[in-house]
Amino acid sequence: MITNTELEYKGDQFPSQIVSFEQDVDSIYFHTDNNVILKITILRDSLIRFRYTTKGYFSNDFSYAIDKTQSHGYNQLEVTEESEFYQIKTSKVFCRVQKKDLKISIYDIDGFPILEDELGFHWEECYEHGGNIVKMSKVSKDGESFYGLGDKPTHLNLKGKRVENWATDQYAFHKDQEPLYKVVPFYIGLHHHKAYGIFFDNTFRTFFDFCHERRNVTSYWAEGGEMNYYFFYGPKMSDVVVNYTHLTGKPELPPMWTLGYHQCKWSYYPESKVKEITGKFRELRIPCDAIYLDIDYMEGFRCFTWSKEYFPEPKRMVAELAKDGFKTVVIIDPGIKIDKDYWVYQEALKNDYFCKRADGPFMKGKVWPGECNFPDYTNPEVREWWAGLFKELISEIGVKGVWNDMNEPAVMDVPGKTFPNDVRHDYDGNPCSHRKAHNIYGTQMARATYEGVKRFAYPKRPFIITRSAYSGAQRYTSSWTGDNVASWEHLWIANIQMQRMSMSGMGFTGSDIGGFAEQPSGELYARWIQLGVFHPFCRTHSSGDHGEQEPWSFGEEVIDITRKFVELRYQLLPYLYTMFWQYVNEGVPMLKPLVYFDQDDFHTHYRTDEFIFGNQILVCPILEPNALGRRMYLPKGNWYNFWTNEVIEGKKELWVNTQFDEIPIFIKEGAIIPKYPVQQYVGEKQIEELILDVYYKLGKEKSTVYEDAQDGYDYNKGRFSLRTFNLNGKEKELIIQQHQEGTFETTYTKFKINLKGLPFKVKKVEVDNEKIALDKLHLNGDNSLVIDKDFTELHLIG
Repeated sequence: MITNTELEYKGDQFPSQIVSFEQDVDSIYFHTDNNVILKITILRDSLIRFRYTTKGYFSNDFSYAIDKTQSHGYNQLEVTEESEFYQIKTSKVFCRVQKKDLKISIYDIDGFPILEDELGFHWEECYEHGGNIVKMSKVSKDGESFYGLGDKPTHLNLKGKRVENWATDQYAFHKDQEPLYKVVPFYIGLHHHKAYGIFFDNTFRTFFDFCHERRNVTSYWAEGGEMNYYFFYGPKMSDVVVNYTHLTGKPELPPMWTLGYHQCKWSYYPESKVKEITGKFRELRIPCDAIYLDIDYMEGFRCFTWSKEYFPEPKRMVAELAKDGFKTVVIIDPGIKIDKDYWVYQEALKNDYFCKRADGPFMKGKVWPGECNFPDYTNPEVREWWAGLFKELISEIGVKGVWNDMNEPAVMDVPGKTFPNDVRHDYDGNPCSHRKAHNIYGTQMARATYEGVKRFAYPKRPFIITRSAYSGAQRYTSSWTGDNVASWEHLWIANIQMQRMSMSGMGFTGSDIGGFAEQPSGELYARWIQLGVFHPFCRTHSSGDHGEQEPWSFGEEVIDITRKFVELRYQLLPYLYTMFWQYVNEGVPMLKPLVYFDQDDFHTHYRTDEFIFGNQILVCPILEPNALGRRMYLPKGNWYNFWTNEVIEGKKELWVNTQFDEIPIFIKEGAIIPKYPVQQYVGEKQIEELILDVYYKLGKEKSTVYEDAQDGYDYNKGRFSLRTFNLNGKEKELIIQQHQEGTFETTYTKFKINLKGLPFKVKKVEVDNEKIALDKLHLNGDNSLVIDKDFTELHLIG
C-alpha cells in the first residue's frame, strides 16, 4: 500500500529559482534548482520560442507543424543580468526572466508590457500516462480581445470562452460546440492597440481559457508533451498572422479551376446520375468546374477501387466529363477494409503498415467498409507507399483531385469515436501513443495524399481537401468545415469559421453550402450561395438523406440568384487568384475580419459578420430569413456600394437596403478590380481582354493583378505576370501608373477600363505622354475605354 500522499498526488508544481544560465548563439538556457530547464530561442526580432522541460534534459525536438524550408534571422540579440532578472533584448522586444521563479514578461521596445506570466509555467505529474500535464497562465490586460484557434463555431472574439483541441468527427455540430475537426493551437491577443500571438505547438489534447475561469487570466494546457510555445509580436495583427503563417508554412498556388464552383453530394451514382447533374449545370448555364464522387463510387467502399456496377468504365467517364469542363474529384478515407482478397489490404499487411495496439495486434475499427485497419501515416515509409497508390486514379483514370474524409480519425461504434489512446505510432522515428499522434493523423494522411497526387498529376498542380487538420496542414491541402447543418445558425457559423480559419493560416477553406445535414429552404440556400462565393473554397455538399440540394432544387428564383452570384465569382477569378498569390507568397490572409483590417477602431473588435474579401471588397452576408436589408458596420475609408456605385463614408454603422438577389457588397475607394468574362468553367474561353473596374478616389491607392498559365509550374521559372497599378486621383485628373513583372504573355492584349465615380467629364486622354483622340475611345458614352495592356501611365484629364 502506498501511504506517501505526496507521491500519490503532488498537485501543481512550479519552477524554483534559477541557478545557472548559458547562451548558445540564438538560444539561452536557464536551469532551476528543481531540475526545470527553460530554453529561449530568438528566431526573429519579433518571434521568440519558449521551451520547458521538468526532467533536466530535452527530448528530441520534432514538430510536424513547423515549415523547415522557411528561413529566420534577427538583427539584434543582447542578454544582460540584473539583480532580480535576466533580460533578453532584440530590436523589437525585450523579455525578462525572473530569477526567483522563472516567470516571463515581454515588453515592446518602448517598455510597454505586452504579455506577462501570471502563474506562468507549471505542471502536474500524470502517473496514469507517465508524463506531465503542462500548464501556462498569463495575465490578461484590460480590454484584451482574442482571435484565432481555427474552426471554432463561436464568436470571432474568444474573450470569455474556453475551447478544446481534439480532432473530432462532430456530425451536425452546433454553435459553441467543442471540439471540432481541426486543431490550430494559435491565438492572437489584442490590447492597447498592440497585437501579439501565441502558438502552443503541442499535439496532445489541449485547452485554451480566455478569461473564462478567472476574469483576468488567460491560460492554456496540454494532457502531455512539452510546454513549447512561440511568441509573435505585431504590433499589427497582420504582422502576427503573416509571421505565424511563415513559421507553419504556406501552400503552393492551386490550379485556377479549384477556385471555381464545385458540386458534391453523398453520393452521386451511378454514372448516369453524374452525367445528369453535370448536364443540368451546362443546360442552365450555371458555371461549375468540379463534380465530386463520394464513397459509393468504390467497390464495397474499398479505397482505390471502382464499383463495376455504378462506374464500369471510369476512365472513359472522367474523360467525357473533362471534355465538358468538369474535373472529377474522388473521396479517399483512411479505413482499409480487412479483406484477404483486397490488394491494398494485402500490401499494407505484408509490409506492416497498419497502426497497432500497445500489446501488438493491429488497430481494428468499424467504418464504412465494415471492419478496417488503418495505415500509420506518421511513418514516412507508409506515406511513401500511400502516395504510390494514387498512380491509377490520377495518371491513368484522370481524376484531378482527392478529398480525405473520416481522418480525425473517425471510428464508429466506440466511445470517443476514434482510436483508443494505447494505439502506437511511428511519429517519424519518435514512437508515441495515439494521445500524441491523434491530432496530426489527418494532416499526415493529407500530406501523403498530396505527395501522391502531386507526383502523378505532374506537370499539373495537385488538389487535396481534408476534413481534419493540425497547424501546418495548409502546406499540403485545402479543407472544409465538416458536417454542418442546413440552418440559419450554421450560415452564421460558416461566416465566422471562414474568417477564423483565414486568420489561423489555413485560408483555402469553405463550408458545405446549404448545409450537409437536413434540408435548406430556397431562401437559406440562396443566402448561403451569396456568402459562399466569397469564400476561398466554394462547394455545395449535402448528405443526400434529406432531399436534393442542387441549385435547381429550389425553383426558378433561386436558380437565377445562384447563376448571378456564381457568375460574379467567375468574373472575379483574377482578383481571387491574386488573393491566393499574396497568401502563398506573403502569408496574407485572404479573408480579413474587420478587426484585422483596422484594429485601432474598437468598434471592429466584436464584429462577426462583415469581412474584407482580398484587400478591397467588403462583404456582409444576410444571415436572417425574410430580410431585405440589415445594419452593418463600414470600416475606415470611403466605400462604393457595389450595386449602386453610391459612395459612403466609413467608420460608422448604417442600414443597407438589399433585395433577395443581393447582399451588401462594397468596394474600397481607389480600387482597381480585375475581371474575366463569365465562363462555364475555367479555360472554356480564351480571355481576349481584361476588364478593370476603376473606382475613383481623391488620393492614392495601389492594386495588383497576378496571372499565369492557371496551372502547372512555369510560374516558378518567372513565367507569370504581376501588374501593379498605382491610382492617383485629383479633382480634375485621374492618373493610373502600371508596373509589370514576369515573362508570362497573357492571351489578351487590351484592357477594358470601366470608370466608376469619376467626378469630372474627361476632355483629354494621354497614354504614355501621347494624346489619344476621344472619339477613338468612346469614353463619355458608357464611361469606359479600351487601351493597350502594356501602358505605363494613363492620364484622364477634365
